[in-house]
This record gives sequence, C-alpha cells and structure tokens, in this order.
Amino acid sequence: MKGRANHFVLYSAILACAAAWLCAAPAESLAVETQKAPVAVPVPNGFPIASDARLAGDDKQTRFIVDLDSKVPMRAFTLADPYRVVIDLPQINFRLPAAVGGAGRGLIKAFRYGLVMPGGSRIVLELAGPAKIARAEMLDAANGQPARMVIELDSVDRTAFVESLGAEKGPELRPSVGAADATASVPRGAESDKDAAKDDPRPVVVLDPGHGGIDNGTQSASGVAEKTLVLDFALALRDQMEKGGKYRVVLTRADDTFIPLNDRVKIARAQSAALFVSIHADALPRGEGDAQGATIYTLSDKASDAEAQRLADAENKADAIGGVNLTEEPTEVADILIDLAQRETKTFSNRFARTLIREMKSATRLHKNPLKSAGFRVLKAPDVPSVLIELGYVSNKGDLQQLVSEQWRTKTVGAVSQAIDSFFARRLVSAGKPD
Repeated sequence: MKGRANHFVLYSAILACAAAWLCAAPAESLAVETQKAPVAVPVPNGFPIASDARLAGDDKQTRFIVDLDSKVPMRAFTLADPYRVVIDLPQINFRLPAAVGGAGRGLIKAFRYGLVMPGGSRIVLELAGPAKIARAEMLDAANGQPARMVIELDSVDRTAFVESLGAEKGPELRPSVGAADATASVPRGAESDKDAAKDDPRPVVVLDPGHGGIDNGTQSASGVAEKTLVLDFALALRDQMEKGGKYRVVLTRADDTFIPLNDRVKIARAQSAALFVSIHADALPRGEGDAQGATIYTLSDKASDAEAQRLADAENKADAIGGVNLTEEPTEVADILIDLAQRETKTFSNRFARTLIREMKSATRLHKNPLKSAGFRVLKAPDVPSVLIELGYVSNKGDLQQLVSEQWRTKTVGAVSQAIDSFFARRLVSAGKPD
C-alpha cells in the first residue's frame, strides 16, 4: 500500500446515492457488456434496489452502469495508490449476479460493493491506471429501461490524475430516511470499553488494523488482501500485549468491518489513548519498480501545521486537547496550548518510531529508508502519540512470503510489543525525574 493510510476519504455525514449518463444509442467504441438476470435474494423493504451492473468501453474510455429501481443521489471521487474511484450512496439493496465485479474491462480492473455503515453503501472501482471522472449522471427510467447510474471514466496521465484528487461529483449528502443511528461516530464496543475501564489506571494502547469490509486495501497478485494480513497481525499483537497485563488494548476493528478514517482517530481520543499504532502493508503499482521491507511513518511537519490551524478555528476549540475547553480562552492562548500539545505529541511519536525501528530490525527486513513522515489522517490526533507501520510490500514476493508466515508474525509481534514496553518504560522514567 503506497501511502495507503490516506487511501479512503471519510465524509462527515453518510453519503448518498447513484448517478449516471448513458446515451440511448451507445457509441460504436463502447460496446456494452451485458449481464445475466440477477439472483433473487430476500430484500428488506424501503431501500432502493440495484439489480444489475455492467462495464462498457476500452482502455481510453470506460463506462460503469448500474440499473436501479429508482433514481438516487450519489457522490464519486478518485483515490490514488492504488488508483480507485469511490462512489458513495444511500443504503442500497444489491441484488446483483453472484460473480459480478470480479472481471474488469477497459480502465476498470474489478469492482466491489456493499454496506459501509447504517444508511450508507459504497461501490469501489479498482482502476487499471490513472483516470478521471468525465461524467457522473443519473438517467430516468425510459423506453422500458430502468433508472441507471452511469459513471464515465477517461484515461489520463499520473499528473492529471493527482491534480483531480479531491474533486467530487455530486452534492453533499445526508443519511437516507430510515437510517436509524446512522451517524454514530464511534464503532460498536468502543464506548462500552471506555465505561468499563474508568477505574483502570493502565495506559490505553489503540491498535488500528487498516482497511476492512468493502475496503480491501492493497492486494497481492495472488489475491491476498491487505485488510486480512493487518488484522491477523493486530489480533496477534493484542493477544501478546494482554498476556503481560500492562496495558488496556483497544482495537479499532476486530473483524472484517469498514471503519472510516476519522472514526479511528475518534476512538483513540475517546479512549484517552496513550499510544496509537496503525498497521498496514504497502505495494508498488506495476511498472514502478520493486521495494521491500517495513517502514515506520510519523505525521509530517506540513500536515501537523495544517492540523494545528484547523484546530485553532473557533468552532473546533471545544474539547480540542484532552477535554480542555479552549473556547473560553483568548485566541492567542488557545493557539499556544494547541501548539504545545502537538509539539509534545510529535516528540513522543518520533521517539516511539525510533524505538520501533531499533526493535524490529532484529525481527524483520526494514526498508532502506525505514523512518518517514506523511500526512496520514489517522496520525492527526493532536494529543495522542501515533505511528503508522507498513509491515512490508505485498508486491514483493519475499515480503509477501513473510507477511503470510505465522512464524514471522510471531517474531515481529514480539518486537513491536517490546518496542511498546520500552517506550512506556522511558516515559515513566522521564515523568519520575525531579524538576
């Protein structure tokens, strides 16, 4: 996963539904690939139904078409490394053929779909290369055809793709009617964990296995998904840490569940975490060479500065740092407090990153430049020391062989656990020193 932690964008509200454009008579260069009749499955009442999906086109221009029983709004955007188009919709009942999505055409290698949270569904198009969303529009039912969402993609170069990142097609959307409790910001179990631990003095360590659910993360040529590798590692690390009894360990996900990026940070802050460790695996796109070894990331200076500015805005000052309400403080005082908190957090994050490298080098292969910084969203809690571990490259045969090895996992989990012990031991010694 090349820079994958910033792979999925989260919207503050549950995003809604589907758009499309399709000429009544397709252009000769876009021969439509039809599908078999959908398989009937029981469907809850009240949500739109997607009955078919198909691809048309070539490696210059490709259309993605979904048949629906009613028009719905949507929002679509692109993501890099790997190249993807994400389509957020209100909750949809997908009644698509069983094998749909596995085979690609033109610019689209494959696609996947599913519920990402109550009231919200998502379709992810995995691209064969950089592409832009040329049109995203909804067609009314007409001439015996159902309502259709059509996304048209045009091939572009890498530069043009990067420039288009963040550009969205569609309005800002709200949860669909009937999506009860759809806006819960903390995944199940996190609040109850906090309530049960009010009298527990042990430091809280949040382990964050990346991706999950509809988001596979990166994937090896043989089909091994990043989301599975990193979950297995996080579960093993949790078990190892709990044996020692020194920490209260919280997972952002303990199964194959999609958790938005912002919610992962919210879990750490809601639990008053003393350390946040996000776990991922990397990959290089085809044709971009080969790389191997583990890498440790901390938040970059630029991203940290931008986050400090965001936190300094008046509407974000409430409970900005460890429950301290900064709205009652003068702007200058609030800015200074935020800056001090972030500097301290960054110092601890960098210290832990160096400790990780020292411990992990005896257990696994490290990247030639193992310590890096980037603007990963999951590292942006201003008051929680945070690092992101890329365990290795699934695009490298040697790394992949390690990543699926239980023996390697046990050894590397032990190294990460030892790094956490060393980090907290040093913090306790520092805290105990007289002024």
